[in-house]
Amino acid sequence: MLKIKNLKKYFGGVRAVDDCSFEVEEGKITALIGPNGSGKTTVFNLVSGILRPDSGKILFKPEKEWIDITHKSIEFISNLGISRLFQQIQLFNNLTVKENLLLAFDNNDTKFFKNLFGFNKITKEKEEKIKEILKFVNMERFENSLAKNLSYGQRKLIELSRAILKPHKFLMLDEPVAGVNPLLREKITEILLLLKEKGETILLIEHDMNFTLKISDWVIVMEKGNVIAEGTPKEIKNNPKVLEAYLGE
Repeated sequence: MLKIKNLKKYFGGVRAVDDCSFEVEEGKITALIGPNGSGKTTVFNLVSGILRPDSGKILFKPEKEWIDITHKSIEFISNLGISRLFQQIQLFNNLTVKENLLLAFDNNDTKFFKNLFGFNKITKEKEEKIKEILKFVNMERFENSLAKNLSYGQRKLIELSRAILKPHKFLMLDEPVAGVNPLLREKITEILLLLKEKGETILLIEHDMNFTLKISDWVIVMEKGNVIAEGTPKEIKNNPKVLEAYLGE
């Protein structure tokens, strides 16, 4: 569903992404791992249109044909069906949970501000989808709570809900369990596995190796901007290159 071909991105003399290539298979959970500074988040920013590559290609297949999204805008990429969860929570503190989730339905700025100031009518269909996702993540009782009054873990769940709720075909998750307690980590694991059962395609970055190896079908390991290994969680766990580069052994 996603192909990265010989991708390069330099920041001055720093090679953040250096001739990086890999593919993400449809209907699978793929993990992108590596030590700090290996280029994972830069790859995410390139795929989602936040950054433009110096060279290489990014191809996305939302339907039957491959589309070159290498130099496309954030809006174009989002409208093709790529939804992203950022590492830093980006909820609007003075909006309710319901209002934050309502913003997921529209991508362009005009609709965004119409929703924000209440000019767009909340349809029955949107209401039902919001209630459904809140039930899915066990947060229905917080529908009318202000985002600023939620705990960190609760905010993380709402941010994840917004990424899921946004119309998409491909879900990118940047450290979905970073900073959460073990109970919530298990809940997010359950949510992501249920999404895979429904046919979702997920690419995630995560430093929690136990979580990553438990949940992933395929693992891609980066070091110094390039892919050094790919394989199943079992293969990656026993790969000498990975042990040296990622685990420091």
